[in-house]
Amino acid sequence: MDMNVHLRTGIMLLFLIAIAGAAPMGVAGETAETSAPTLNETTASDTEYPITVTDATGTEVTLEERPERVTTTNPSAAQVMWELEAEDQVVGLTQFAHYLEGAETRENVSATEQGVSIERVVGTNPDLVLAPNATSTEAVEALREADVTVYHFSEATDFDDVAEKTLTIGQLTDNEAAAVETNQWVTANVEVIEDATADAEHPRLLYPLLGGFAVGDETFIHEIIVTGGAENVAAEEFSGYEVLSDETVLELDPEVLLITDQTDGQIMNNEPYSLTSAGEANESVMLEVNYINQAAPRSIVYSTRNLTAQLHPDRYDESDFVSREATADGEYTVADDEESDDHSTDAAPTETDDNGETDVSAPGFGIVVTALAVLGGGLLARRR
Repeated sequence: MDMNVHLRTGIMLLFLIAIAGAAPMGVAGETAETSAPTLNETTASDTEYPITVTDATGTEVTLEERPERVTTTNPSAAQVMWELEAEDQVVGLTQFAHYLEGAETRENVSATEQGVSIERVVGTNPDLVLAPNATSTEAVEALREADVTVYHFSEATDFDDVAEKTLTIGQLTDNEAAAVETNQWVTANVEVIEDATADAEHPRLLYPLLGGFAVGDETFIHEIIVTGGAENVAAEEFSGYEVLSDETVLELDPEVLLITDQTDGQIMNNEPYSLTSAGEANESVMLEVNYINQAAPRSIVYSTRNLTAQLHPDRYDESDFVSREATADGEYTVADDEESDDHSTDAAPTETDDNGETDVSAPGFGIVVTALAVLGGGLLARRR
């Protein structure tokens, strides 16, 4: 196997870790299970402990009382906790969640090379570990052998999966009302965007990743692309995340390339992308990697919002953004009713950090960028 194959294999593994989301198998009461909530779930109440839940491994996880010390092993789960305004319960997280305000004050549980350190996670003395699917089953079992309570999520492949994960985290951590409100905020903005792009011409778009990979069908990123008013050309070829040959890229001939702060400077001027219609016309959209690659609420809202605003500026602008206050106060109601909560006010930022500050060129902390430094550095993304 040559060096390029080694690099691509490593990049793929690390990218999957970076984008990993979650969808629960089901959330139960003390003894009886209930079905996982959909994006339009409306009912919320305080969690009654003890509760028993069944996670992606088929393991029944019991919490006797509200977890006051929560550790997350992937930035998507950390983002959910911040979105629920439950960050005070978080005592440990990975280095790739450090874009969240105040996250640097929590214990870093990342391993030296990749993944999480079992010793560091155990050292946070957690009441509960939230482990998205990027955390290996081996790591989960090692934590359980150390007498740590772990809820392991399965992969989030669409918006409903993200909503289910959000509500499950809310139920596990006694933040159900905030989770319901968060999902309502997400759905309100998705509905506005879908209305704006319903009869628009959808340009053919490709989201290239480092190492020749691209984003295909049956991924939450694919749903962001489609909702934002574009056609994902890679979805014609495969589901998930796979390598596209140079020949296939040229055959698909995208009209627009999706660039992030992680891939900026490595796509538009490089073959085969520079030879496509998008490359020749210099047509691209720019999104923040911390959001587009993380299956979590604000990722959906800000990525779809910013993608639509760039692709269809005549149909959508900042005034169309639905604030958390608008959904929480009933100023905007979603179809079939639903869920709501947050810290934003009147308009969505073009790119936002956890403070709500606007910064189109905010640096990313994606795991792929960091890992590539270990793999060789030659493909390291240039950060603005």
